[in-house]
Amino acid sequence: MSIRTRYERELKEIFDKLVLMCRHIEVAIEKSVRSLTERDAGLAKEVFEAEELVDRMERDIEQACLKILMMEQPVARDFREVSAVLKMITDLERIGDQARDIAEISMQLGSEQYIKKLVHIPQMAVIVIQMVKDGVQSYINRDVELARSLDRTDDKVDELFNLVMSELIELVKKNPEKAEQAAMFIIINKYLERIGDHAVNIGEWVEYAITGSHPKSE
Repeated sequence: MSIRTRYERELKEIFDKLVLMCRHIEVAIEKSVRSLTERDAGLAKEVFEAEELVDRMERDIEQACLKILMMEQPVARDFREVSAVLKMITDLERIGDQARDIAEISMQLGSEQYIKKLVHIPQMAVIVIQMVKDGVQSYINRDVELARSLDRTDDKVDELFNLVMSELIELVKKNPEKAEQAAMFIIINKYLERIGDHAVNIGEWVEYAITGSHPKSE
């Protein structure tokens, strides 16, 4: 087997692991928000278990990438591809952490009556889940336009983030006794906004892998 053939086979294995890691994270975000909206502690516990799996997958992919870099003598483009994966899995692992944090807050809230009906937070979750999926798919499919579109999609997340913040501030003014709960929702809101930012980071590393240029270095 030639060095090139072996490299392409090993890179394909990394792609497959990356897609699987992404899928687990998408499900974790979805379950974390459902645990909040449905008051389901069981879903929250599933997110905790998924976060441990994601951590193991990150280490597995990292080791595979380092093996390629050390053993296969990659050319410049190959180096960019593998380096981008190393950066992407860091963002994905942090997204997994934030999904777990949302699930943990949902358990802390328990059966307490919410200060408001949850509308915009689930909407944010739907958008950021798709952003994470699009980020990884843009890498697998070498789709630089899809990668670049994540920054524009993130504007929608930011709009919802600002809307939720405004609503919670107004609600606390009317119901100061709910300030502690509102603070928890503000934290959840921030976690979802950060997930969107991590998805944008993934898109930027995809652009670097494809074009050799990172948007933030221009």
